[in-house]
Amino acid sequence: MKTLLSIGAGPGIGFATAERFAREGFQVVLAARTFPRTQELAERLISKGHKVTARKVDANDPKSVAELVAEIEKQNGSIDVLHYNAAAARKATLSEQPRDSFNDDLAVNIGGALVAAQAVAPKMEQQQSGTILLTGGGFALAPSPDYLSVSIGKAGLRALAHGLFEPFRDKGIHVATVTICTFVSPESKEASSVADQFWDLHRQPKGSWTVETNYPPAGA
Repeated sequence: MKTLLSIGAGPGIGFATAERFAREGFQVVLAARTFPRTQELAERLISKGHKVTARKVDANDPKSVAELVAEIEKQNGSIDVLHYNAAAARKATLSEQPRDSFNDDLAVNIGGALVAAQAVAPKMEQQQSGTILLTGGGFALAPSPDYLSVSIGKAGLRALAHGLFEPFRDKGIHVATVTICTFVSPESKEASSVADQFWDLHRQPKGSWTVETNYPPAGA
């Protein structure tokens, strides 16, 4: 059975994407900083007949992320799909941003994704297969002065996806991001549609891999 690891699994896009992959036969590991909420999300999927476990991870702590990946690989043999969904969506202008918080925000928005990709890449490369999915945001394309740190974070995450795409494709690993340019609430049509986009990216034939899709799609 293939494994999806969701880091930063929340009730919106994280949950919808986990459920989408679970319906396709994946076993799912949901991981986030607040374990009771993550366990509740896992139990919702378990009640629908899916194989799901919950783990605790601190996305701004590289050691925590690396140890989680090692633990899941030891238990499940491999991680076939990594979904990095963690984000520090702080509302703050430059003058309002606490000076000691900016690096913490970047550690969640970019650093955790980088460490997670580093951690899963060796086994994926060994198997010549794997998918790394990153939840992007429209602030990467149109930064908001009111959400400055997350705008910088989403721009960095998009750069990470594009920077890894070609070298990882040569290793059989598909890196892709969905740039989400609208608000997405839990259990919404938008959440399900984004989950479908992540599934479609994972299912692309290797010769047709793309690094980025947008939601809503262009022209929608």
